Amino acid sequence: MTLRSGRPIKDENSSGSQQKIIDAATKLINEGRASDITVRKICEIADISIGTFYHYFGDKDWLLMSFVRVPFSCGELETPLQDIAGRISELYMFLINKYIKLGKNFMKNFYTTDNEALSAYMSEYSGKFLPNTIMARSEHELNEALNAGFIKSEANIHLISQDICTIVKGCVFEWCLSDSKIDIEATLNRIIKNYLSPYMIN
Repeated sequence: MTLRSGRPIKDENSSGSQQKIIDAATKLINEGRASDITVRKICEIADISIGTFYHYFGDKDWLLMSFVRVPFSCGELETPLQDIAGRISELYMFLINKYIKLGKNFMKNFYTTDNEALSAYMSEYSGKFLPNTIMARSEHELNEALNAGFIKSEANIHLISQDICTIVKGCVFEWCLSDSKIDIEATLNRIIKNYLSPYMIN
């Protein structure tokens, strides 16, 4: 990671500095909107130098992006490929459960239209999803189902992947509106199943 010049790193090797930064950001997100957070505020709460912040994170958006990145490795999903709707739901629940563990207020304040880090992560560039994102993994799983003969050959997998991403955003938004009262996993699974039904080979 390239460090920014001119910023002293007083405590870059102190134990738990990176976690302190994440905890401070979580606290601020729970108290207000993600867009209102500044590096200075985070450093004050974490009791670290600004130089230490930039030792671990390139900028505020880089930090916020850490809340939406989920590492995925092959063989991680348990739902069989023939149940591609359930498999995609399981995939996205990794991310949603990560949000939920951080608390209802976190979800409401992080999942906003002015969170540039979230918008950047859940977007596409030059017609493609960013590598190693949940959307790219979703598209990969759908292509696998297509190649295995579970999805009709004429299906536009990239467009379907975009639509599913929109469905997920809607389910998260509804979960926030309902004050976390809906069963988000059941809702997501039902809607994705209904959406994919016309594309499936019975």
